[in-house]
Amino acid sequence: MPGRRRRPDRPPPPPPGPRRDGAHPPRRHRFRLAVPLVPLAPLVSLVLLAFVVSVLLVAGYTSRGFTGDQERRGGHSADGVPREVTGGGPIVDAAHDPPRTFRVPDRTVVLTFDDGPDPVWTPRVQAVLDHHGVPGTFFVTGQQVARHPETLRRVIRAGHEIGVHTFSHRDLATQSAGATDRELALTQLALAGAGGINSSLMRMPYSATPSALDAPEWSAARRLGDKGYVLAFIDRDTRDWQRPGARAIADAAVPDVPGRGAVVLLHDAGGDRSQTVAALELLIPRLQAQGYRFATLADVLRTDSLTTPVDTAALWQGRLFVTAVSFSGTAVSVVGTLLLVVGALVLARCALLLVLARHHARRRPGPGTGTGRPVTRPVSVVVPACNERLCIAKTLRSLAAGDHPVEIVVVDDGSDDGTAEIAESLALESVTVVRRPNGGKPAALNTGILRASHDLVVLLDADTVFAPSTVRRLVQPFADPAVGATAGNAKVGNRRSLLGRWQHIEYVMGFNLDRRMYDLLRCLPTVPGAVGAFRVSALRDAGMMSGDTLAEDTDVTMALHRAGWEVGYVEDALAWTEAPATLRELWRQRYRWSYGTMQAAWKHRHAVFERGHAGRFGRLGLPLLVVFQILTPLLAPLIDILTVYGLVFGDPLGTLAAWTGVLAVQAVCAGYAFRLDGESLRPLWALPLQQVVYRQLMYLVLAQACLTAVNGHRLPWQRLKRSGDVVLPPQPSPREP
Repeated sequence: MPGRRRRPDRPPPPPPGPRRDGAHPPRRHRFRLAVPLVPLAPLVSLVLLAFVVSVLLVAGYTSRGFTGDQERRGGHSADGVPREVTGGGPIVDAAHDPPRTFRVPDRTVVLTFDDGPDPVWTPRVQAVLDHHGVPGTFFVTGQQVARHPETLRRVIRAGHEIGVHTFSHRDLATQSAGATDRELALTQLALAGAGGINSSLMRMPYSATPSALDAPEWSAARRLGDKGYVLAFIDRDTRDWQRPGARAIADAAVPDVPGRGAVVLLHDAGGDRSQTVAALELLIPRLQAQGYRFATLADVLRTDSLTTPVDTAALWQGRLFVTAVSFSGTAVSVVGTLLLVVGALVLARCALLLVLARHHARRRPGPGTGTGRPVTRPVSVVVPACNERLCIAKTLRSLAAGDHPVEIVVVDDGSDDGTAEIAESLALESVTVVRRPNGGKPAALNTGILRASHDLVVLLDADTVFAPSTVRRLVQPFADPAVGATAGNAKVGNRRSLLGRWQHIEYVMGFNLDRRMYDLLRCLPTVPGAVGAFRVSALRDAGMMSGDTLAEDTDVTMALHRAGWEVGYVEDALAWTEAPATLRELWRQRYRWSYGTMQAAWKHRHAVFERGHAGRFGRLGLPLLVVFQILTPLLAPLIDILTVYGLVFGDPLGTLAAWTGVLAVQAVCAGYAFRLDGESLRPLWALPLQQVVYRQLMYLVLAQACLTAVNGHRLPWQRLKRSGDVVLPPQPSPREP
């Protein structure tokens, strides 16, 4: 690229040759280096998480279902309830001592409706009342008001009376003083935001006639009276919630003594209220024909209104509250839809992996899988190393003990811990040590590839240990001249700790099942840096190892596809690598992987529009990678978030059963993957804990990587601390399904 400056310590790669299909090699891109605002990303992630949790809390509390008035308490003594109340009228002013009660005047009926407003049934009830010119009294819950503010506004504009029925239909006789205050405050806030009013008229949920009051209910009534509420009980209970039929409801609403006044209980929410609407059409003309008039409770008390307008501050506080509730309800609906999408993707991915992995394990060997004439010619092995004194000896001895002829090129990339000296002191005949100033892993790999004597090169990290047969098995697919690279089966070598077991499960269950799928579909996106082999001419076609991204292994693999080369997976070419031993190191590694994968996918996005093998990779491999390695993991936290939401606000048993079902699907995939790889099933005891703890960490890592990508920052290379704790287990042999 004209004008691009190279570091003096980085040898220029050879000019790329023409692609196999005669087209130009893929363009190489350089991203501007910058110091990322890494501390900002976790902060933004936590803020987003807090925001989502807040939205769900608001939605859960304001939309939580309630049982109807039919679920009344019973069995409590009426001791302490004044006779003035039990023998008095249905309207009680408990602020006085003794309390005052009021009866409805003769031939007067007050129609009251509980549990609304409901967007379906309240307008129908209101339409009947308005048609007959009859006022109604609507005892509303704060939940319903906040969720359906426009319905309440229509009721108020029509001149009907509004009373309070608590926020979430709690039985106030069982609530503490603090809980009662919250119920009332939230309801008044909802009324202020939706209708610009406050109401001093109250009906306690699960209450009936004054004569049915017990001691706990009276205690709650006294607290409400002290707060200035006028309490409305009933004379006639229509039991419309039982849906006995419109005529039965109308009959139950008629006063039992002809001419006597009554407060009638009906409902405009909480279920199908079609019979209530039909009953009103029968009841109103019937009572009017008998000489009854209809009134509100304010009329009975001979006051202008039991509601008052709110001031500007209260109005805007209420509007903010109602807006928050409306937004949270919409957000939960969206999240629920996304959850269905994620669930479908997760199940589809598991099914696809299982089916393709089985087919991969049972397939007949074909071109590129080691059939035909075996590859016996020598191979160059390149080991980039920077401060790897704890690992380098074990790695080189495992290579020297292999059963395939190799030359080993160790590229010491500016180590200051004696790595090169240790490699030389081993006195292994096939090992050559090349020293160079520190220039990064891609530059070190290119240096080794240029020094290689053979046309096939195996690349591995300096913390990786090979089985004796790994190199031989890894290069057999090169008998097919169309193959440009092969990926081996990388395993966790330090799996004795819990963190190591979690990563072991991830490697076997996720990475290797994925590679089987991609191998069958001929669109493997990554030859892992821990164990991979390349044809040197293919690397030249791909532009050699690039420092454009933090995932040089993914970058070069995608470039190989775009240059027309096949990339295969050799499941029995085993290597054991050192996984991060601490959460901090794991975070750094996965952060780099996630961000580098995004960079590589973006860099090679034009493959979608290319032809031939490059287009196949672009239209199949890239979408699979984006969907299953970026989008699905980003949305997967919805499963856990909504699980907690369901446990707190929904059906705990159903939610737990659903989460257990998801875990069972994961366990089936894990068990099958372990069986294919010939691994012991013992580490799978850590799978449930991995899903609860480890997976959450991976979510945060991916979220932080996405935020960094959105910001357009470039991360510096982050080298992990080594412990040299890789242990070579007994070699498993992949089993037939």
